Amino acid sequence: MSEERHWTLADIPWHELERDRVADSEELFYMVSTASLIEITTDLYTRNLTQHFAGDEEVAGWLRDGWEPEELQHGQALREYVRRAWPDFDWDAVYRAFLEEYGARCKPEALLPLRSLEMVSRCVVEMGTSTYYTALHHVTDEPVLKRLARHIYEDEIGHYKHFYKYFRRYREREGVTRAQVLGALWHRLKMIEEEDSYIALKHVYAARHPGRRYDKRVYRRVVKRCRRLASPHVPHERSVKMLLKPLDMAPTVERWVQPVMESVARAVA
Repeated sequence: MSEERHWTLADIPWHELERDRVADSEELFYMVSTASLIEITTDLYTRNLTQHFAGDEEVAGWLRDGWEPEELQHGQALREYVRRAWPDFDWDAVYRAFLEEYGARCKPEALLPLRSLEMVSRCVVEMGTSTYYTALHHVTDEPVLKRLARHIYEDEIGHYKHFYKYFRRYREREGVTRAQVLGALWHRLKMIEEEDSYIALKHVYAARHPGRRYDKRVYRRVVKRCRRLASPHVPHERSVKMLLKPLDMAPTVERWVQPVMESVARAVA
């Protein structure tokens, strides 16, 4: 594949998918299928974000012409993988149910009012997704999923760099404090855990186990299983550096905080 162009679905060797390596793994099924639902709703995020950054054509243009197509492609590729690896799973029906609930929550009001802090929020999301797909890449021995996860985590790291660049620009304009940045980081971390993944897993679980009860207890149990599988492969050092970078701490402080945060991240993972 030429390095001068972005990868496409046609570059994925779907015919090489070794279904027997993933078909019986409920953890991988949950990880891939829930991710596919969230990634393919990027058009909702883009609409809200382009409105939020109206007047800044560089940012709005990149969101519309760079970030959105790549994120949608992630969702489309993951959807294709789910359909081939777990053909009994009715992805389209599950997505309709997911979109009805999740779309109602994806409103412009959910964005942070200051543009710099919304960029911080986006940095958290890209840190989380790059970490997620890096772990997925290493945890599976199925060659097509391994290749797909690598493409995605490389994209997400590139997206992080864009959002971080725009954050620095708006930070200078808006004069936000380190305390405000820390608050934005924490706000988005909580949202990922309490909203995005919970709703996606709810609809996947309902299709996988019709009639079974789904609540926070079930959610935590399934997530715990997936974390147990993925945690040895989480790039803790890189993830913590990406999370701390917008705080712009002095090097001496960062050298002290970094290992502490890595220890916390490992304990959580």
